[in-house]
Parts: sequence; structure tokens; C-alpha cells
Amino acid sequence: MMIRLSKIAMVLAMALFASLVSFGNITDYQTNFAFVHHVFLMDTTFPGNSITYRAIESPFIQHAGYIFIIALETATALLCWIGGFKLWQALKGDNVAFRRAKKYAIAGLTLGFLTWQVGFMSVGGEWFGMWMSKEWNGVPDASRFFTTLLLVLIYVVMSNDDIDE
Repeated sequence: MMIRLSKIAMVLAMALFASLVSFGNITDYQTNFAFVHHVFLMDTTFPGNSITYRAIESPFIQHAGYIFIIALETATALLCWIGGFKLWQALKGDNVAFRRAKKYAIAGLTLGFLTWQVGFMSVGGEWFGMWMSKEWNGVPDASRFFTTLLLVLIYVVMSNDDIDE
């Protein structure tokens, strides 16, 4: 029972995390938009680097990209909340029922991993050269976020949640 409770708690912790990130981005849109704006502009990367042709100057595309990020963070939160609730409902069920209840949690944790690993680390970090910026480098934070999500995902999918433990 303790392993199941642990998995539920960790999924709900990730739901809370994604909710707070999403809430912050929605309620403090302009402050957090500045991050996306500068990453897309590539205006704080190393001077004279040869990848600035990738910069996106269109405010419309910058806002669309930011709204897409917020949507992914919000979907991550919702899926993890639903996943945690479904796991809670299956807490005392048999192993098959508990495994089936994992699907929303798995979807939310996977989406969160993809959001921060692909969106921030790969696209922001590598394509837009975010790692070169002293002011707008989200690579360390993204690494911490997606690593945590991945570790929770691995733990949740493990088949070690027998009711008899």
C-alpha cells in the first residue's frame, strides 16, 4: 500500500508543480513572456555566432509559441491531477485496476517531460542557442524539471505496486 501511496503523492506533486508553472505564466504573462521573446530573438546569445539566422522576430509567432508552451504546461497539470485522482480511486483495487489507472498519470508525466526536454532543452537550448545567454538561459531549470518528471514516470510505470506489500 505504501508504494501505491508514494506513486500517487509523486504524481500529485508533479501536478502541483505544473499547475504553479502554468498559473505563473498566465497571471504574470508579460514578465514571463520576456523570456520567450528574448530566446526567440536570440539577442542575448554570444555576439557574432553563426546561428542567429534562426531568430524569430515576429511578435505574433512569439506570442503563439508562448501560448503553446502554457497550453502544454496546463495539459501536463490536468493530466497529472486526473492521473493522481484515478490512482487514488484504484488505491485498494487489484493490480490490474491499479495498472490501468496509471494511464493519465503516464500521459501527463510524458507530456511534461516532452515539454521541458523538447521545448526548452532541444528547441530553446539548442535551436535558439538559449545556452549561450547569461540572462535568459532556461537550460539548467529545464534539465531539473524534465529529469524529475522522468524519474517519477519511471517509478510510476514500475510493476512494484502489489497491494500485499
